[in-house]
Amino acid sequence: MALEREAKSVDVAARLRELREGAGISMRALAHRSGLSANALSMIERGRASPSVSTLNKLAEALGISITEFFGHVQARQDVVLVRAEERTRVPFTRGLWEGLGGEMFTGRVEPFVLTLEAGGSSGQRSIVHTGHEFVYCLRGKLAYLVQDQAYELGPGDNLLFAAHLRHRWRNPGRTVTNALILLSGFAEGRTPHAVKAQ
Repeated sequence: MALEREAKSVDVAARLRELREGAGISMRALAHRSGLSANALSMIERGRASPSVSTLNKLAEALGISITEFFGHVQARQDVVLVRAEERTRVPFTRGLWEGLGGEMFTGRVEPFVLTLEAGGSSGQRSIVHTGHEFVYCLRGKLAYLVQDQAYELGPGDNLLFAAHLRHRWRNPGRTVTNALILLSGFAEGRTPHAVKAQ
């Protein structure tokens, strides 16, 4: 699978440790808050395990931050953001890649991402819920979404739009790489779209 591009990859292990220590939270306390075992958290922080998106959501919630904080140091937010292809920040997760498209630097309440999933890749075993709305546009491959126990399968050119407080998760059911554009928007001011506990 060709995930390699000339963008900036984030070392999730180092970034998680930096965020946890910056918040003054012990590994044991973060494990308790996030519902992860201390062993699982230790494996992630040492770079020996790659977290799923649902795990990143749980960690972001436990730390009281947006998932975009994993994309690197928070920069001053701007009214106009231009992101060159080679300047995207990338967060790898189990069997996939999450690429920021500038939402982490934008003053508005919108967070666009490009999602790349290997065959069988998914958001994780637990469902995700958050404030606002989620728009999904399948660019390549197949993408299966489960929203509130209703299954939707998207192919190239198909899109899905739903209220993100509904339990949801996704996976690549195909045998080839899937790419999708995901847009999170409409979350309440002062809230991040990933600040509600996954179910």
